[in-house]
Amino acid sequence: MDSHEIADPFSPEGKLPVPDDVQDAVRTLLRWAGDDPDREGLRDTPARVGRAWKEYCLGYGEDPAIHLSRVFEEVGGYDEVVLLKDIPFHSHCEHHMAPIIGKAAIAYLPKDHVVGISKLARVLHGFARRLQIQERLTAEVAQCIWDHLKPRGVAVVIEASHACMTARGVRTPGVGMVTSQMMGVFLDDQRSRKEVLSLMGY
Repeated sequence: MDSHEIADPFSPEGKLPVPDDVQDAVRTLLRWAGDDPDREGLRDTPARVGRAWKEYCLGYGEDPAIHLSRVFEEVGGYDEVVLLKDIPFHSHCEHHMAPIIGKAAIAYLPKDHVVGISKLARVLHGFARRLQIQERLTAEVAQCIWDHLKPRGVAVVIEASHACMTARGVRTPGVGMVTSQMMGVFLDDQRSRKEVLSLMGY
């Protein structure tokens, strides 16, 4: 296999070609950064970077809402908060293409039906695997659940570290950013909002 053909577990053919212009762009960046893309350790880096970015950005090729299409109505009368917390995720910021690494808590108050709990994580990952800002990621996850499950309330809290701040610029490691989006009863009713944040650990 040459450097233009890379094994990719997400491709039906098992191989994904990395276009020459993508590899040339990586070589240009390596030269501009001060290194030699032709040295042994970097020779295959352009293809590897192409493969990595295709994987980092898988979210552009899917509609996260598809994960909410199958619901369950037989819930035995359950009508309290459904919460999935400490969901790990990684994304990349759209300003510097630097990693965003964090965790999320997603809750909803069902009205007529529930969804498989793993689907909440899949919605998060679908939006996270795009170039993002944390504020938009938080809002997109909440809006998707609100629109497609039509619950009585949705709450999403995301806590993450941004390499664009910790590894460059102001260079302040250990700093975390927290964003939240409340909809329905979690927005309108302070008691419900307090309850769901307490369940999330905030």
